[in-house]
Amino acid sequence: MRTLTLLLCLAQLLGCRSVPVGTALAYREPNCDDPETEQAALAAVDYINNRVLRGYKHTLNQIDKVRVWPRRPMGEVFELEIDTLETTCHVLDPTPLANCTVRQLTEHAVEGDCDLRVLKQDGQFSVLFAKCDSSPDSAEDVRRLCPGCPLLAPLNDTKVVHAVDVALTAFNAQSNGSYFQLVEISRAQFVPLPQSTYVEFAVAATDCAAKDVTDPAKCNLLAEKQNGFCKATLMEKVGGEDVAVTCTVFQTQPLPPQPQPGDAVADPAVPAPSPANLLADPLLVGPVVVALPEAPLPGHRAHYDLRHAFAGVASVESASGEAFHVGKAPKVVQPNVAVAAGPLVHPCPGRIRYFKV
Repeated sequence: MRTLTLLLCLAQLLGCRSVPVGTALAYREPNCDDPETEQAALAAVDYINNRVLRGYKHTLNQIDKVRVWPRRPMGEVFELEIDTLETTCHVLDPTPLANCTVRQLTEHAVEGDCDLRVLKQDGQFSVLFAKCDSSPDSAEDVRRLCPGCPLLAPLNDTKVVHAVDVALTAFNAQSNGSYFQLVEISRAQFVPLPQSTYVEFAVAATDCAAKDVTDPAKCNLLAEKQNGFCKATLMEKVGGEDVAVTCTVFQTQPLPPQPQPGDAVADPAVPAPSPANLLADPLLVGPVVVALPEAPLPGHRAHYDLRHAFAGVASVESASGEAFHVGKAPKVVQPNVAVAAGPLVHPCPGRIRYFKV
């Protein structure tokens, strides 16, 4: 009798844990240009730009792929692949992304490639996982389009570093306010005619007055940072050089919130969550920002790769919830696509908003 009772209890437990085949396991593939898909992609781009540590803001160029997975007990997860383009707005520039200009092909454009998972719940989008990298257009393509256009130069080239030093010295010499220190060299190009070095760099104000500085090493960055962004051209000429520099100083930025005791700290080694994990676990803890280690500057890097330029994110979920098994691909549900004889036109990739690199 005891054995029979035990078997019945075990059967009930197994029944509670099982999921009927085909129940809520299907993903759907909406059109890449569907408004909801674009909302998820734009939310992801904003997330990335808000966490970029160096370089320039990126904007959405094309949605390459989307799958939408149901997530119990509520919500959906958008699994996205998108292409982005670098803009001319530095990450420290508070200008809204909608007002930032996309860097053109003739200026040696930079393209980003991102894999993302975005949760939609109660009409709100939040990023669960983001992984990006970026690369400049090839020199061959730039030369083919514009033979005389300058290419990107290594950021630590001696001529580039010298041009930034001269430009920053000239800017501080003309300043009636704070003394500014270099934050990063953001972009550089060697211009053939007239022979010159073009640079873009970020700066930050210190507690020293520019006109009184005798030893820059004694100057400290302000607690409430005041950043700026400069563009300069150092022209070589017989017997010397001329520099032209313009800097835009942004409003003082408030101090970021400091971590409190007991705040969750994610393991940087946390792998990207699989669709199975996203579906199986009903309790979400996150997203948790993972600060990537400071990457050394390679000798010939000409731009800040998104792979190293922003802090990643990992989603951490509970081990409880419905069972989900990855086997054969689940049935795909494509909304608003009529079933008809003949080949089915796949709704992705989506439209190109600017140009293809």
